[in-house]
Amino acid sequence: MTGVMLTPGTSRAARNRAMAAYVGLLLVWSWFVGIPNDPAGVVLWIWLATVAWDVEAPRRAHLAFWRDWWRPMLLLVGYWLARGLADGIGIAPHYSMPVRFDEWLFGGTAPTVWLQGAWCGDPCVKSLPPRWYDVLLTTTYASHFLVALTLAGVLWVRNRDEWTRWLRRYLTLLYAGLAIYVVYPMAPPWMAARDGYLPEVHRITSRGWSEIDLHRQTMIMWGMGNKVAAMPSLHAGIAFLVALWFITRLRSPWRWLLLLYPLTMSLALVYFAEHYVLDTIAGGALALLVMVGVGRWERRRAA
Repeated sequence: MTGVMLTPGTSRAARNRAMAAYVGLLLVWSWFVGIPNDPAGVVLWIWLATVAWDVEAPRRAHLAFWRDWWRPMLLLVGYWLARGLADGIGIAPHYSMPVRFDEWLFGGTAPTVWLQGAWCGDPCVKSLPPRWYDVLLTTTYASHFLVALTLAGVLWVRNRDEWTRWLRRYLTLLYAGLAIYVVYPMAPPWMAARDGYLPEVHRITSRGWSEIDLHRQTMIMWGMGNKVAAMPSLHAGIAFLVALWFITRLRSPWRWLLLLYPLTMSLALVYFAEHYVLDTIAGGALALLVMVGVGRWERRRAA
């Protein structure tokens, strides 16, 4: 995962025009087709951003992106396919343990049940108009599909060594989560409620965007979902990984405010009945373990 840093040769005026056209195209695509959702589609848009950023560079410089990215892309596709197949190996999903844990942690009521009753309505139905916090939480949830790879794209342009370090942590987290999905499939709250293990809750992930008709759109890698890939929550895990990455590299005392991102993500996941609190704790713990473990491996390798 190493590459040669390109020498910027694009004038400021050409860069500004190209980036404005790129942003406009992305906004139009997101509105009429949908926000890029799958890893391959997101990476394709990141490549177009790098082309716009150095638009006057020769063709071979733009193709260098794929010379560096083909291995991470292969690993991302492998994860996507394996995750989609992991729920078909015959292990029955677990239902009761996370319900009991969340109820124990919050005094007898699972927080998903309480949050939907207090914030959405009783019953919580999609026809109810979204509130401002629904918009915030849906947007936070959707950022999961963009933030980690966008960070990788920025690092590829700015610092290839840091790009390698970030992808090493990101891919390690994905595959560690995949291993747990295989050995411990677990039903999320919306499924537990459907099957009678939890009082009525609904999967309302897109609630915040229901009045603006904005949605996510898979571009290339279709149909590989896993409904029982709930433990750990990689939505929470990746959000924690992003926050920890910046916290370990910034020196400002305000850097700790970055933890608001994974905490908001965790709140969204629980409220939307996508995950239990237990899942988000496990996702954060796994992210911390990956940060520490990969960092130690890199230091030993350098020594």
